[in-house]
Amino acid sequence: MVLARRTAVATAAVALLAVPFGLPKFYLLLATEILIMGLFALAFNLLLGYGGMVSFGHAAFYGVGAYACGLLLKKAEAPFAVSFLAAPVVAAAVALVFGLLCIRLTRIYFSMLTLAFSQIVWAIAFKWYSLTGGDNGLIGIPIPSALADPRALYLFTVAIVVLVAGLLWRLVNAPFGRTLLAVRENAERAEFVGIHVRRVQLAAFVISGGVSGLAGALFALFSRGAFPDYAYWTKSAEVLLMTLLGGPYVFLGPALGAAILIALNSVVTSFTEYWPVVLGGVLLVLIYVFPGGVTRLFLVGPTAPARATGEPR
Repeated sequence: MVLARRTAVATAAVALLAVPFGLPKFYLLLATEILIMGLFALAFNLLLGYGGMVSFGHAAFYGVGAYACGLLLKKAEAPFAVSFLAAPVVAAAVALVFGLLCIRLTRIYFSMLTLAFSQIVWAIAFKWYSLTGGDNGLIGIPIPSALADPRALYLFTVAIVVLVAGLLWRLVNAPFGRTLLAVRENAERAEFVGIHVRRVQLAAFVISGGVSGLAGALFALFSRGAFPDYAYWTKSAEVLLMTLLGGPYVFLGPALGAAILIALNSVVTSFTEYWPVVLGGVLLVLIYVFPGGVTRLFLVGPTAPARATGEPR
């Protein structure tokens, strides 16, 4: 099993590094977008798959990260390293404030409160013309000349995504991750044995928000801009869909879901403008055939709940 896992990791690494040298520019850009959204989905799944918390407003942190990086680069003219690293810090700080209020509630009330906060972030980005550019967005974010080439930006994205994904993997397999699973399965029982449930949930919320902000910063560099749509509720629905499509109970399931969704979008939109209709039909089939995500076809995640429904609390 260990040898097979190492072989798979080595094969994936070679494939990722070979992409910029073997694919046309269009597919290189597509691969870069998949990596960024895959990271966003992995961050979101720390809450959904491992914590059992369904956030309808996670795009807020993605948008905050994009704007934090973009504003520092364009308006403050801060160094690139400072601007880029500030994105997850600012997003985590916002997640801390939101999380202190959201984790007091459970189930649908938690979800709706995250949605409400996300819409506040979107409204600020949409209305504050002097700072964010309003509905026009923050256009023309400068990036270092070393990252101007799509191949260089792709390799930079690969390095960041692999590093952060590796840290998340270590985190979910560490005692913190096991504690988070215990809270997901039965919060009352976890509280009874001495686990501070809200503290664990808040930590997961902040970490997830920070990594989401990092993904937003990467996409701001990729698109050379930051726009209010990054924080809109549809972006939250998109990452939720990616996670459910790939499978929330397998670590890389959400990343696979991101790849499938983005690839489908690219293929279908090249043939028809009715992308949402086609997507809806495809997703209906996939959900009915693979209710636990497409990764269940290959592997049953060790973190899947024992309940018959297979749904997070």
